[in-house]
Amino acid sequence: MNIISFPQRSEWKQLLARPVQEMAEIEQKVLPILQKVKLEGDAALREYAQKFDKIELNNFQVSQEEIDAAESQLSEELKEAIWQAYKNIYTFHEAQKQTPEVIETMAGVRCWRKSVGIQKVGFYIPGGTAPLFSTVLMLGIPAQIAECQERILCSPSNHPAIYYAAKLVGITKVFRIGGAQAIAAMAYGTETIPQVYKIFGPGNQYVTAAKQLMSKEGVAIDMPAGPSEVAVMADDSAVPSFVASDLLSQAEHGADSQVLLVSTSKKFVSAVNLAVSGQLNRLPRKDLATKAIENSKIILLESQQDCIDMLNEYAPEHLILAVENYNEVGEKIINAGSIFLGNYTPESCGDYASGTNHTLPTNGYARAYSGVSLDSFVKKITFQEITKQGILNIGRTVELMAEAESLEAHKRAVTLRMESLLN
Repeated sequence: MNIISFPQRSEWKQLLARPVQEMAEIEQKVLPILQKVKLEGDAALREYAQKFDKIELNNFQVSQEEIDAAESQLSEELKEAIWQAYKNIYTFHEAQKQTPEVIETMAGVRCWRKSVGIQKVGFYIPGGTAPLFSTVLMLGIPAQIAECQERILCSPSNHPAIYYAAKLVGITKVFRIGGAQAIAAMAYGTETIPQVYKIFGPGNQYVTAAKQLMSKEGVAIDMPAGPSEVAVMADDSAVPSFVASDLLSQAEHGADSQVLLVSTSKKFVSAVNLAVSGQLNRLPRKDLATKAIENSKIILLESQQDCIDMLNEYAPEHLILAVENYNEVGEKIINAGSIFLGNYTPESCGDYASGTNHTLPTNGYARAYSGVSLDSFVKKITFQEITKQGILNIGRTVELMAEAESLEAHKRAVTLRMESLLN
């Protein structure tokens, strides 16, 4: 890993810059795919399955029999692990429910807010070498709790754990399509695939571009996304081998994964670098992790406050605080997707089973975005109820404000009611 010692604050911005994605070029490749699916529906999906995945698809929908059979293809141990993760994630997200609270803002004027599940949501789970069945849990469970009526899943992967997780979270339909064309199918709807109102899930740069383009057409998406990333802040109380494993667990996602370590200890940094080299050689995904590690940084800083300031500027997706006073430091972090406290809280636990959601803002979006939660699957509708006495109490306020804005009809809507009561 590249060690940078005590950089000036004026250098931080450049040091922390993520690789620039050529989105304009990618969008130009994705746009024709979206338009073709919009115009030709299922026929376009069949054509792209043949072109990109080299498979002939006559029926996109995965049958209930296939989904049911997936369970028997998994070991009892893995099923128990998935079920334990399901329970933890469900418990954490169910606690996010809010009971409507009626607020009387003044006598006779009552206001409240109610959460309503988004009617139709779609999940995208990529194929590739890592079957992300954990993401099915992370997206499907809050949608289940929110009581979204239609929950569909598109994935080019036929891994049985994906189908098993889909059954657990009550996915209504599963389709075996991938890529930008899957995003277009969910956004526009085809003869086979229902249109949804919000799309969730990770994917490569083409899937990400497709989601962002669809958001311009009124289809909601979970959040802008980029390569996954972790930042670790560590001091001499941390365990070098633990921190090295955390850095590598992120690096093995892909060559473009972002990995950062900040510390005030030269001794600790040297120990981590040695541990990373030793552990890297034992990884099955060594080639991917090596490329990410080659582009990663260790930054030595003068003080703990400098580390905190740098991390808040970076706004990482995942942040591990392996420092002695981690609770105190955690309270000073204002920009991060999810924070992991202490030596025994690896990011892996949040990725799979602790209960928090692993769908998080990357690429600095943690400055303004939250990760996926129950709120991601609901709309908040406000209500108000005004009694006869209430309209008399609030009416003159509204009349004066409407008149000042030259909106006579607004004023009249109140005046007529007040006059009817006063007369």
